[in-house]
Amino acid sequence: MKFTTIFAFLFAVAALSVSATPFRETNGERMARGLPPLPPQKRSGTPVYAAKRTGPSSSPGSCSTGPVQCCDTVGTSDNPVVALLLGLLGIVIPADILAGVGCSPITVIGASSGSWFVFSNLLPEY
Repeated sequence: MKFTTIFAFLFAVAALSVSATPFRETNGERMARGLPPLPPQKRSGTPVYAAKRTGPSSSPGSCSTGPVQCCDTVGTSDNPVVALLLGLLGIVIPADILAGVGCSPITVIGASSGSWFVFSNLLPEY
């Protein structure tokens, strides 16, 4: 009985003293003690890291946003200014389409000719 109790006590002390994760001191702690830093660890093995790399595509990408416009006012048909001008011209647009008022194209040279309306559902609403 005493042997079983002592053995169980020693086993419990040993189990509690062993950590589930091994203790690894930091390089800062090592250098404070005058020891050299540990070598870097290579952490690989994730599926993304081991995935095969592909080369670039053979054709360059292209982007066509159409003519770039600079508008005095941008809004939907809920905007009072836009609604007034649309009503005077008799134009009906869906509520999610943006309309620009007093727009002029932006060019590299800077020459522009103004237009009153530009309709687009691709422009961000400000």
